Amino acid sequence: CIVCGKTGASITCAETGCDRSFHLPCASEGECVTQYIHEYSSFCWEHRPQQAVEAVPVQDTTCIICMDPVGDSISYNTMVCPSCQHAWFHRACVQEQALCAGDRCFRCPLCRDRDRFIPEILTLGIRIPLRRARWESNDAYASLLERHGCCDASECHYPRGREQAERA
Repeated sequence: CIVCGKTGASITCAETGCDRSFHLPCASEGECVTQYIHEYSSFCWEHRPQQAVEAVPVQDTTCIICMDPVGDSISYNTMVCPSCQHAWFHRACVQEQALCAGDRCFRCPLCRDRDRFIPEILTLGIRIPLRRARWESNDAYASLLERHGCCDASECHYPRGREQAERA
């Protein structure tokens, strides 16, 4: 493994002619990228895909997700939305957002773009699970579909009276 130096590294860089190998758990630490699309290609730190945007963060730019500073350039750990080029975030933050949102709700947290944002993020090795958002599971919002069951007005204005209104 080019990261930890131990044997048993089963992932080889997809770049033709590159024989670097690493363990999947070591990939992030070694700034390697595994794409969870198409052929599930993996790339070493030297051949990993880079963002093609020319934006650089201004001084004191913060991650739009965690609000911590992102640094002063695009790097393995720092990304920018390819659409708006104003939403900066850490790789770990956008990965956590993708895991929470699933493929149906995942988008740029600032401009809400999906068309350019998702393909770029997938190319850079962020895994987006094919499922509903976590907040949509376990009937978390089921109570929003329930109708209030009684009249709470101090003075009832229903023509047939409070008792009749509560039965309706």
